[in-house]
Amino acid sequence: MSNKLDDFVFIGFNKQVIALDRYNGEKKWEWKSPKGSGFPAILLDGDRLIVSVQGYSFCLEPTTGAVVWENELKGHGVGISSIVSIRGSSSGAVAAQQAASAAAASTTGTSGAVH
Repeated sequence: MSNKLDDFVFIGFNKQVIALDRYNGEKKWEWKSPKGSGFPAILLDGDRLIVSVQGYSFCLEPTTGAVVWENELKGHGVGISSIVSIRGSSSGAVAAQQAASAAAASTTGTSGAVH
C-alpha cells in the first residue's frame, strides 16, 4: 500500500477527519479534535491538511494524521470556518471560476445589447 498524498481522500464529520485510500476506500487513519464540536472545515494546503472545528484550528500531516500545530484563535469566537490558501484546493476552484467568467465576458461583448 502506498502512502502518497495523491492516494488519499479526506472525510470530515462529528469533529473527526478520516483519511481513506482513494482506490479501495480502506481507512488509512482517523483523527478526532480534542476541542470544539460539530462539522470540521477541511482544506488540503499542499502538504498540510488544515482543519478547523468550532474556532479551534489544527494542521495535520495528511499521510499520517499527526498534529503539526494547533491554534485556538482565542477571542475570535466559534462557528463553521472558511479556510482559504493559495496552495489549497479551494483556491484552484476559485481561479478556474475566475478564468471561466473572464472567458465568457470576452465572448459576450456589447453587440446586440439593448440600450
